[in-house]
Amino acid sequence: MSLSLLFPLGLLALASLLVPLLIHLARRHHYAPLEFAALRWLRAKARPRQRIRVDEWPLLLVRLLLLAALAVLLARPLLHGAPVQTRPWVVVAPGLSRPTLPAGSEGRWLAPGFPPLRDAAPAGQQPLSSLLRELDQTLPEGTELTVYVPDPMRGLDGERPRLSRAVNWRLVAMPVGAPVQDSAPQLRVSGNDPEPSERAVLDALQRAWSGQPLSAPLATDAAPEQGQVGVWLADAPLPAAWQAWVHDGGSVLAVSTKAATGTGTTVLQDASGKAAVMRHALGRGQVLRFTAALSPDALPIVREPSFPRRLLEQVRPLPSPQLAPAAVQAPLTGASPPLAQPRDLATWLLAVIVLLFALERWMATAPRRGASA
Repeated sequence: MSLSLLFPLGLLALASLLVPLLIHLARRHHYAPLEFAALRWLRAKARPRQRIRVDEWPLLLVRLLLLAALAVLLARPLLHGAPVQTRPWVVVAPGLSRPTLPAGSEGRWLAPGFPPLRDAAPAGQQPLSSLLRELDQTLPEGTELTVYVPDPMRGLDGERPRLSRAVNWRLVAMPVGAPVQDSAPQLRVSGNDPEPSERAVLDALQRAWSGQPLSAPLATDAAPEQGQVGVWLADAPLPAAWQAWVHDGGSVLAVSTKAATGTGTTVLQDASGKAAVMRHALGRGQVLRFTAALSPDALPIVREPSFPRRLLEQVRPLPSPQLAPAAVQAPLTGASPPLAQPRDLATWLLAVIVLLFALERWMATAPRRGASA
């Protein structure tokens, strides 16, 4: 264990120790000489040297200790390396029933703030993996941790948790329910009939994404539905219905017979480094415009085997997994342990100061020994 000071300049207050010392020296009892007639004929002797004498030294000592304790309190001493005694923790994912807690353990919900188990369970899906990492860095090193999670486990963030301690991983079987992963997007072509080469490429994209053939074109000026991907095959600007749909978060693949112009952002390049797809933001959505006609001859990138996957990542970024067997999500070890928090000694110093002050008042006001009643 080691001791450090948060505000070392507070020790300058130790200079106040001179105050009671000077007061006690100034208030010494002075004895006045008394002349006797018979003593005047005696031979005068050399006066003894006067010594510094402090009266009521126990009271002086208490006052000095009181001021010294106040000065140390101002310096805020911290004790490092002191052993921390903590109870084992049991955390439960919301949605599970409360387990029977072992004697002397601390029960909490695996939710933001880690509320006690006696409170109502937090509503909504929680980011369980992220909360586990936060809890690991919150608890002191060496605290036993038991975690109850549903199986399969939701609330993942794409990476298996890695903690600084071993965890007692408890699985609670739950019904899977509806899948959480989004289905593959569906291409919806505008009212114009695509060229055979364009239809062939679009049909290949749709089959690569979902295994289904390309759907029939939309009605004239009809906009795609939410979650679909529009394909605009005209050189004219998007109609009002399509623009409103894109503003709300839709994505459009714009296919034109003219070369793409403008200041969009290049998101896909072919093997030669030439821009193949450019992105134009529009509200909360986007327009992905091909830089040439959608055919293998005009746009060689469509021949590349990775083209469907790369385009899908631009149309709809692949989300991280949200559901997995809880057994494979058991936390790994090896993370950095939490920083040990120093123990603040201010509370103990305040208790000492109160006791010293009470003792000083009692000694200062008590009747002097030998004083007449």
